[in-house]
Amino acid sequence: MLKNSRRTLLALPVVAALTLSLAACGSDSDDSASAAGDSGASGASGSDGDSSSGGIETIRIGASPNPHAKILEFVNDELAADAGIELEIETYDDYVLPNRALFEGDLDANFFQHLPYFEAQVEEHGFEFDHFPGIHIEPYALYSAQHDAVADIPDGAQIGVTNDPANQARTLKLLAQDGLITIDEAAGDEASIFDVTDNPHDFDFVELAPEQLVHSLDDLEAAVINGNFALEADLNPTVDGLLIEDGKDNPYANLVAFRSEDADSQALLTLDELLRSEETRTFIEETWDSGEIIPAF
Repeated sequence: MLKNSRRTLLALPVVAALTLSLAACGSDSDDSASAAGDSGASGASGSDGDSSSGGIETIRIGASPNPHAKILEFVNDELAADAGIELEIETYDDYVLPNRALFEGDLDANFFQHLPYFEAQVEEHGFEFDHFPGIHIEPYALYSAQHDAVADIPDGAQIGVTNDPANQARTLKLLAQDGLITIDEAAGDEASIFDVTDNPHDFDFVELAPEQLVHSLDDLEAAVINGNFALEADLNPTVDGLLIEDGKDNPYANLVAFRSEDADSQALLTLDELLRSEETRTFIEETWDSGEIIPAF
């Protein structure tokens, strides 16, 4: 493995993760920043690190189950051995634990987040992390169990939106894309529901943990749902979405994050090359051939 450290903890059940959001973690941000400064977490060892038998170096990587873990499984099954690495994949059903596990040394890398979320986490918790370029985009979409078109959504409807500050702006931009609302441009990527300057349909925005939006769809008129959670519920944004995010020049490509001290790790550099290879591009395009997952390289 890149470096010996204790085994990663299993991801807590989703119900426990409901209380954990980016904002909720603010209470331990000072401790996290202090610990980060102490550099107590074990780091990857780079090109001269420990290897398992046969010269294969193992990378422990955390990922959301779909599509991240599926992409990693393809790389591990089809490409990794010839490149001298092996992936030990741990799956997580929330957006908080993978970065915590990476910081604590239980993981060598993670693959679940886009750049705005990554930057918000680093700023909030003082993580000394770095990242590779984005691998894929999961388009956000507006879904409804009650309506077949945006025009059918009544005035005053309850619309589910993520309570994650790093993604709420993305949600609101999708709604603004079709003219449903107007957002204060000065808010930029930090826009929240409080930055909605025009709400002509008087929508009632219901903030929920991102993993809970899909489970609450029957209780709402509509909801903007993160791509990976939509996929887990067999929702296809290009087929089931009433609105879909534009993939062109999209800043929300999902990336591989790692500790800054491991930036020169040859094993991690190799993983990055494999994830952005033509073989992986073909796998993504053939597996999600309706555009629900879009390569970002």
